[in-house]
Amino acid sequence: MAMGMSQEAFADRCGFARTYMSRIETGGANPSINAIKVLADALGVSISALFEGL
Repeated sequence: MAMGMSQEAFADRCGFARTYMSRIETGGANPSINAIKVLADALGVSISALFEGL
């Protein structure tokens, strides 16, 4: 992870299970808008920034 944090540590920071975070990363889970907001906040970016370049 670019922030120098393990997937497990980032999942903990977000309040998510590591397995859920893994499924989000691999496309195995579709996070709700609330979960996307949690991810954006944990990264310190806006929701729109998560989707830039897609």
